[in-house]
Amino acid sequence: MLLENKVAVVYGAGGAIGGAAARAFADEGARVFVAGRTRATLDALAGTIRSGGGQAQPVVVDALDERAVAECVDGIVARAGQIDISFNVIGAADVQEPLQKISVDDFLQPVTTVLRSQFLTTRAAARHMVPRGAGVILAFGGGGPQTLPGLGGFKVALDALEGLRRQWACELGAHGIRVVTLRSGGVPQAIPEGFPGRDEITAGLERATLLGRTAELSDVGHVAAFVASDRARTLTSTDVNISCGAMAD
Repeated sequence: MLLENKVAVVYGAGGAIGGAAARAFADEGARVFVAGRTRATLDALAGTIRSGGGQAQPVVVDALDERAVAECVDGIVARAGQIDISFNVIGAADVQEPLQKISVDDFLQPVTTVLRSQFLTTRAAARHMVPRGAGVILAFGGGGPQTLPGLGGFKVALDALEGLRRQWACELGAHGIRVVTLRSGGVPQAIPEGFPGRDEITAGLERATLLGRTAELSDVGHVAAFVASDRARTLTSTDVNISCGAMAD
């Protein structure tokens, strides 16, 4: 198994992307702590993973709360003895409107949410990874040269995330810690059923690809597990593009 004897925490595990990653990590042998704000959702996910033979424990935490994040990670290390993988996939809480119409607060909301959460969860994990000389920090989203009108601060937040990833990779590399972003260009399976315009959004995402299909949740999980494993030990300060060609390098 790719992640045997590894300990992973997934923030935003109650969402579709986070849940897919948590299941994939567990399938590859990791002990997974599924973190988020809603106990019932986390309990259900952990139960599903355990019923499939994996190891999972729920952890209720607000990934924007500095003290709560630090205590969460300290608690994981106290229970599991270490932390090897930290993957943050919490939502950006974005409002998507044209820049000429959006309020400054709504514009800054995703930028603040993404950077604060990613900074706090990475710093908390790094405190325990540095003494061990190993660890993997994963983020989801990523930037790239393409954008669309009407996204408000969402794309700006993703671009800022890439800058933060590069800075963390630069400072943590000497301690054997890798920092990588996964970028997908959109995963239609993560859009809730009944979401307004879901079919049109899915069709648009598929048209933008070179393969005529988009990444699925299982693809996100499989790639995340590989990148988090020692087989990807040469990858850091980079993104892994799973957009099926929609996001050109």
